[in-house]
Amino acid sequence: MRKDSVILSFANVSFEYGHDKIVLDEVSFGVRTGSRITLMGQNGAGKSTLFKMITGEIRPQNGRINLTPTEATIAIAHQVMPKDCLHLNVREYFATAFEDKKYDLDRLIANVFEVVNVQLSLDKKINELSGGQQARLLLAHALIQDPDILLLDEPTNNLDRLGIEHLTGFLMMYEKTCIVISHDADFLNAFSDGVLYLDVFTHKVEQYTGNYYDVVGEIEERIQREQQQNARMQAQIQEKRSQAEVFAHKGGKLRAVAKRMREAAEEAEENLVDVRQEDETIRNFTIPAQEFDIHFHGKVIEFTSVGAIKNHQPVTKQLELIIKKGKHLLIAGRNGSGKSTLLEKIATGSGSGFTIAPGVKIGYYKQDFSNFSARGGDFDQTAYDSLLEVMKAKDEHKLRAASAGFLLNGKLLNNPIRALSEGQKGLLSFCRLSLLNPGLLILDEPTNHINFRHLPVIAKALDEYQGAMIMVSHIPDFIAQIRIDETIDLDQI
Repeated sequence: MRKDSVILSFANVSFEYGHDKIVLDEVSFGVRTGSRITLMGQNGAGKSTLFKMITGEIRPQNGRINLTPTEATIAIAHQVMPKDCLHLNVREYFATAFEDKKYDLDRLIANVFEVVNVQLSLDKKINELSGGQQARLLLAHALIQDPDILLLDEPTNNLDRLGIEHLTGFLMMYEKTCIVISHDADFLNAFSDGVLYLDVFTHKVEQYTGNYYDVVGEIEERIQREQQQNARMQAQIQEKRSQAEVFAHKGGKLRAVAKRMREAAEEAEENLVDVRQEDETIRNFTIPAQEFDIHFHGKVIEFTSVGAIKNHQPVTKQLELIIKKGKHLLIAGRNGSGKSTLLEKIATGSGSGFTIAPGVKIGYYKQDFSNFSARGGDFDQTAYDSLLEVMKAKDEHKLRAASAGFLLNGKLLNNPIRALSEGQKGLLSFCRLSLLNPGLLILDEPTNHINFRHLPVIAKALDEYQGAMIMVSHIPDFIAQIRIDETIDLDQI
């Protein structure tokens, strides 16, 4: 295919869920062969839905989606591992990438493992892998299909620094067409040559050329120009209205002049530039810490040993570490070292090597959100009920005020959790924590899926948290904004 040809185009495409959830409104754009495009948009704007339309999983209600040539192939690396794949082993998972049986499947897997920089037993179950290992498999599953168009949905989620660097280098050298959804600005800027912006308010897609930071700057400058133009026009409109009031009270022929001036003001209002609404940012919030009685000795959790995975084998190291109220602990280590497993054991109290003080209330941010509700990963529960169940004193006003601060309005609260975007699930998780008053806060990759505009607000809340906190994160800039008192590096065990 020629490099200057258009491989994918949307022509006046419209799509909505029901009659009150518009995603696309007569959207048109084209993607050239070999381009590397960032798909931007607010949480819940419909970016993942647009990907489903490209793959043909869902179809537009109006308009056309064209591939040139029509036999161009598409593969997608999803945000999270499909639940119906978790019981498969690695070999069985890759077999699902092909309609026909591949007799050289093991060789193909070995080749793609070199690309994504991972080594795994092909007999290993998917549900036994870490979040970072699963993230690499999601990418490898798409790459093994050798598609003409590669779609990546939040590919850096759960990847450690080395994984992100490896993926960035791969995409910089990638010769086929690639469209990426990500909230990692530095990652996107390294390889993007264009941006598609899906606006959650207008349901339109704006197309830009240039690297990510250039485009973001261009958008901000345009908004400033439109705001300045509107400010000038508003001043003129107010002046015309004031003059019309003066002439109207003078009577006679001046009343006709006043009428014409009012009409001119109304026409000017209609011509105000429709300034694109920028991403909203969540409000500042706090996570109140659990109040303990006077007999509490101050030790929230005490470690006597810690386990990790090295060279695919479990190892244990003895240590003496006490995390008191107000202390923050970072668990570090590369993908597959056992960080999420350790957090899961602490959160469920199912492991050894640590003791949690009696009566400590645990708030757990799990990277796959499978701990929503008291019944586990109940994604059929409404967002409203998920918040209500963590409140000791059921307060409707407090619940709705808190959820509004996380951009979860009344309509979203009535939806089942499964209907929320991954980013909205993340915000719902933080809203739950703010209503829970935990004594021990456990956070497993809390930046996953979250719009970068929200991250400074979240970092501030975690930095100021007065309870005990244990966190895993691979984002150095995020960690740098949070007070860390102790670190356990599983790579050093």
